[in-house]
Amino acid sequence: MNKLCNGIVAALAAGILIAGLSACEKKEGPAERAGKEIDKSVESVGRSLEKAGQNIEDAAKDAKK
Repeated sequence: MNKLCNGIVAALAAGILIAGLSACEKKEGPAERAGKEIDKSVESVGRSLEKAGQNIEDAAKDAKK
């Protein structure tokens, strides 16, 4: 009987812990969303600059020929 009670108490404690941890998930606010959008924009600009630089290098190689 004592083992059964300990098992029930342990299962209840685990359930409460899991439910509590899942409720702690943070929702992102407007500043975090804005920051993510800025990060995406900076990455996009970086890729564009790399592509432009490659195009300039290719044009310079073609001009030497």
